[in-house]
Amino acid sequence: MSLELTDITLTYPDGDGVLTALDRVSLRVPAGSVTAVVGPSGSGKSSLLAVAATLIRPDSGTVTVDGTDTTGMSRRELTALRRERIGIVFQQPNLPASLTAAEQLQVMAQLGGRSAARARPRALELLAAVGLTGQADRRPHQLSGGQRQRVNIARALMNDPTVLLVDEPTSALDHERGAAVLDLLVRLTHRQGTATVLVTHERAHLSAVDRLAEVHDGRLAAGPGHSSASTVIGS
Repeated sequence: MSLELTDITLTYPDGDGVLTALDRVSLRVPAGSVTAVVGPSGSGKSSLLAVAATLIRPDSGTVTVDGTDTTGMSRRELTALRRERIGIVFQQPNLPASLTAAEQLQVMAQLGGRSAARARPRALELLAAVGLTGQADRRPHQLSGGQRQRVNIARALMNDPTVLLVDEPTSALDHERGAAVLDLLVRLTHRQGTATVLVTHERAHLSAVDRLAEVHDGRLAAGPGHSSASTVIGS
């Protein structure tokens, strides 16, 4: 189980020309490991995450999820792939106000084809894994910001994805809660065996991740002090 981006180029129209968001980027994330992708605003981090999530098709290159080349897949097939194999933790939790913490997860399970009877026990198991035992019947307004982000993470794991993509998970949290959320993501990745990509502009607390890659002007390079085994530098 892994995620692999190979020689990805992505451009956007920019007036009479084009803007290169990703320039021949390659990235391999093994199962059970966390790769943090860092870089300033506008460097290409969000574009990389969107391509990895199969939300945007690149101009060229391949995205392989758990051994499946997504290049020729239809929109319907990509939707099914995301539902079954990719978990996405968005920057803002966006939890429906009317649903309890457990129900947030149960809805995801039902969308993934699981029975309602099996969904609640799995939801309670995941909420316990993210430290929310006893909070299952609370609604978003009854939870702190850190707790809502933990529900967000548990929701992304509900359908047992092989790939977990995380967008700026600590941007709305204070230093202490941000550190706790990053530690949680690392522990869950190792336990669940997902291939996790964490996109962030913050470098604090990243010593626990397995690999670090830096994006500058759409190109990717291994960061100092971390293994470069997951990255092939864009040329």
